[in-house]
Parts: sequence; C-alpha cells; structure tokens
Amino acid sequence: MTEMTRTPRFQALDIARGVALLAMAVFHIGWDLYYFGVSQIDVTTHPGWVVFQRVILSSFLLLVGMGLVIATENGVRWARFWRREAMLVAAALAVTAGTWWLFPDYFVFFGVLHAIALFSLMALVVRNLPGPALMALGGAWVGVSLLWSDPAFTERSLAWIGFWPVSPPTADVVPIFPWFGVVVLGMGTLKLLRGLEPAKRLLAAESPEPALRGLAFIGRHSLAFYLIHQPVILAVLYGLVQIEAMGVATTPEDIAFRFTQSCEATCLAAGSAAEQCTSFCGCALDQIRQGGNWGLAEANNPDEAQRAQLGQIAGLCRAMTN
Repeated sequence: MTEMTRTPRFQALDIARGVALLAMAVFHIGWDLYYFGVSQIDVTTHPGWVVFQRVILSSFLLLVGMGLVIATENGVRWARFWRREAMLVAAALAVTAGTWWLFPDYFVFFGVLHAIALFSLMALVVRNLPGPALMALGGAWVGVSLLWSDPAFTERSLAWIGFWPVSPPTADVVPIFPWFGVVVLGMGTLKLLRGLEPAKRLLAAESPEPALRGLAFIGRHSLAFYLIHQPVILAVLYGLVQIEAMGVATTPEDIAFRFTQSCEATCLAAGSAAEQCTSFCGCALDQIRQGGNWGLAEANNPDEAQRAQLGQIAGLCRAMTN
C-alpha cells in the first residue's frame, strides 16, 4: 500500500538524534587526535571510550528504528524509500573511498551508513510485527551475539556479519549482529511508547529554545552532518598539527614512540597477542633505526615505495618473531 500523507517530524526525536551526532563527533575527535599522535589514548581499546562509542551507536540505531516505524506506519512510500536508500549507499561508498585514501590500514568497509542502508531493507520484513514481538526479536538478536563468537569472523570478508571476538582493523564497523537487533528494539520501543499518553505529549512538543532548535536542525540533517563533520575535524586538526610541528623539533625518540604506539595498536586490533606485537614492533623499529629511514616511521599515508619498504620490514620481522 502507498500512502501519500507527509511523514511527520517529531522535534524530540530530532533533538535526540542531534545529541547523538554531536557525541559521535567528540568520539571522532578523540580518534583523530590519537591517529595524529597528539593523544596517547587509543579510543578503540580504552574501556571508557569503547563504552562511550557503543552508547552513541546504540542510541543512534535505536533512533533509526524509531524513524523507520514513523516512516512506514501508514505504508511504504516506495519512491521516497528508494531515494533514501540510494543516498545512503552513495554516501557509504564515498566514506569507504575517502577512508581508503586517508587511512588505508583502517578504511571503513562496513560502517554505520552501510549498516543503516542494509538494516532499512531488513526492517521491511518485520515492520508490521507488534511492539512486544519486536522487543523479543531485538533482544534475542543482540543476545545471540553475546553468547557466541568465532575468530574466523574477524576477516574483513565476514566481519560485516558480526560474531568476531576482536574488532577487525577499521575506523568504523557496524556488523549485522548485534546492531540490527538494536534497530529492531528501537522499532518496538516506539510502538510501545506511542500508546502511552506521556510519550504522545513528548512527541507532540515543540520547543522554541534556540539550543534545542539547533540540535533538532542537526538531527534533521543527520546524513549531511555525518558526511561533513569528519573532513572538517581532520582539516582543522591537521592544520594545528602542522603548526605545532613547525615550532617544535621532532626527535627520533618522539618518532620512535609514535611509531611503536601505532604499530602495537594495529597489531593488537588484528588479533595478535600482546607479547607478539611488542616483539614484532620492536623488530620493525630496529630495522627503521638501522636504516636511518625515519620517514617510514612518520608516514601517515605512505606512498607506493614506502609501502614496499614497510612490507619488506614486516615480512622480515614476522619471520624473526614467529
């Protein structure tokens, strides 16, 4: 069935989405600071930052589920739906291409935009279920992810499914398990809340406060904010790092520290043991130091020749540390 009635917007949901987007930007600032060597805190492994990231993602996907219920409760407007899907897929591919260029070792192969595009299709299958059934399905979907894992799913070809015990090396990954379950929980939550009078009043409320209206504006333009915020943050931080580098001499000790920090983080993210990562990265640093080629250690985006040299060093050190 096709319904021509305009899909309503609820300021409360837009505000909540705006808050989640700003929190996501804070997390990305932390990630970028570590990547540039300004911060020593790896936000992908630090417990507090990991919890922060998961809370942000959970809230955002809950809101995605709520939005899908609102958008389809009177029938799917197929032209609008496929237009939104096309925008999401195009934006997801742009993120993959951009991160491949900026962070080739951590590029986004199945991030939040890829996930939302797929989850929106999957949600069509369950959208007519009642609230309690959606809550049960979403809870079971998340629960199975907590009960079982397999290292085989750490490979990028399977990592988009989930079930990996250690996250694959990437700047962002949102696998089907458990995260589609969170979207389903959002769908069920909205269906249950819509029957409660306090929730009806909250959804119908409109605040004139400038700060809340600003958050609602961000929430209404979530895709544009997502695509724009990271390039802006990167440009600002990169400029600040370059200004600092012009005024502060970089010693070999500083370069060695940052290289070891980055190398060990990458090694651990790939699932290797801590002792093995320490030995491997120590070997790689020794090879760079002996060759006097500190440019290899400083290269955030190595060229083809540097990648070949790093590959030779990696092969040698793997043989020496295994």
